[in-house]
Amino acid sequence: MAPESKPPGPVPRHVPVLADEVMAWLAVRSGGTYVDCSVGLAGHAARIAAALKGGRLIALDRDPASVALARERLDPFPDVTVLHRNYGDLGAVLDELGVEQVDGILIDAGVSSTQLDDPDRGFSFQKEGPLDMRLDPTSGPTALERLAAISEPELARVLKEYGDVGPARRIAAAIVRRREGPGLETTKDLAEAIGDALPFVRDRLPEETRTCFMAIRMLVNDELRWLELGLDQAIDALAPAGRLVVIAFHSGEDRVVKGVLRNAGRPRRERYPDGRTRAVHAPRLTVLTPKPVRPTEEEIRENPRARSARLRAAERL
Repeated sequence: MAPESKPPGPVPRHVPVLADEVMAWLAVRSGGTYVDCSVGLAGHAARIAAALKGGRLIALDRDPASVALARERLDPFPDVTVLHRNYGDLGAVLDELGVEQVDGILIDAGVSSTQLDDPDRGFSFQKEGPLDMRLDPTSGPTALERLAAISEPELARVLKEYGDVGPARRIAAAIVRRREGPGLETTKDLAEAIGDALPFVRDRLPEETRTCFMAIRMLVNDELRWLELGLDQAIDALAPAGRLVVIAFHSGEDRVVKGVLRNAGRPRRERYPDGRTRAVHAPRLTVLTPKPVRPTEEEIRENPRARSARLRAAERL
């Protein structure tokens, strides 16, 4: 693992999404053990740590810069461990720490405002920067490397599946033309390629620019696969009556969350050779939110990036 350097300057101001709702559904108990699987700038984690009063908080993040900032913000709280790890490795992390069960787990599947606003990270189509987009810049191929190797049909599938992009084939073709012609090196190049595919949109960037950037970011970081792995391991790690709270920001993420929670809330069945089935395992969860919890209009006014957030919660049986 690469060394984690502390970023310069003060901890940026951060408004955690659905903060009151997270605390209500997580139902933090004094003396309990909790995990924030994507600590970011520690907005949620600081509230959890303040409520623990003798408990323990374990916080993870894929981004070493976020880990350094979270350590600074959480330093005043006792019994907090912040690690540079992917929540898809949650089971291994808890084994390494000697923790058998936890009382609550939070997974926030979004990217932080700091990541979006830093042009050097390559997440934003509004500022020119390198085509990186890695949540962990110490490992894995960049967006530039992924886009250089991906086929046009596969890119169209990614845009459609991850970004719900309507003209996915048209945009994929334009990105490939740009890659093979003028060049595809920066976020500006990528935004221009998307614009070239939609010449009828004038005087502004097409809405598809945002969703295409999001889809490519999800591809680069393999976000849906890691989310599913993290959810499965989180359910296994919960103590009886432990709570799992998940915030998704995209329909694809929310489908994964909904599917995993729904399956864990049903009996698991075994099929006999003749086709008959019988229940062999009881449900592991009770889903507490039949419909996702959404931010209020007041929160959206104060923090427009909260608009697409959807919270789901479940309790371990």
